[in-house]
Amino acid sequence: MEALGYGVTRLSMVPVRGEPADAAELTSQLLFGEHYTVLEESEDRKWLKVVNAFDSYEGWIDRKQHHSISKEYYRQISETEYKICTDLVAKILFKQQINHIVAGSILPLLNNPIFKEEENVAFNGTAKSMHQKWGVATLLNHAEKYLNSPYLWGGRSPFGIDCSGFTQVVFRTAGYTLPRDSSQQIAKGKEVDFADRKAGDLAFFTNSNGKMNHVGLLTEPDRIIHASGKVRIDVFDQKGIKNLEQNTYTHHFFKLKRIIT
Repeated sequence: MEALGYGVTRLSMVPVRGEPADAAELTSQLLFGEHYTVLEESEDRKWLKVVNAFDSYEGWIDRKQHHSISKEYYRQISETEYKICTDLVAKILFKQQINHIVAGSILPLLNNPIFKEEENVAFNGTAKSMHQKWGVATLLNHAEKYLNSPYLWGGRSPFGIDCSGFTQVVFRTAGYTLPRDSSQQIAKGKEVDFADRKAGDLAFFTNSNGKMNHVGLLTEPDRIIHASGKVRIDVFDQKGIKNLEQNTYTHHFFKLKRIIT
């Protein structure tokens, strides 16, 4: 499909929906600084179907939340090693206004055409190069910052996040690329035998109907951090995830994958 245009997120986050309507299902979010291609527009011209450059995830955004850029600027963003926000929540100043952004947001560098010099962009938070890779210990320390973040289908922020959004954003901040959904993430990395499991591995789970629908991150061989109701740490064993508060297994173990080798 030929592109209708290109854009970059200049709000804290932009909802991505399954259909071009405010009441449609939230399927994902674009975080500040993420860029995308515009594929089509709705009949009423109020919505744009976009594809996120980072994970190729498609969905509809409100045209009022779209910030247009040229094809040349889009290419520059794709080819530039930007900084990524590592603070759970931080502030960025441009156009003499403060935006609150979240971990995983992409930050401008000098001479970035997205943020013109006269806007006096200022960021005083913590960031790292997108391609700088953290080890397991640092990744897990960052993951635990999300503890008690509420579960939100389609969410990718500490104010609402789903299971695969959690693993994707944590690994992206750490310098690793994962797709958006658990059904895609399970195809990545190296499969690991249960006996060889270790902290940093991704664990995938099925529901009572046998459908794979959940992912979490091992913090220890017998502990897992995952988004279920909220981001929480639960017991993990060969049966699955045991919620100690409910004293019951909530997810059935399916497979382990190792991203950081």
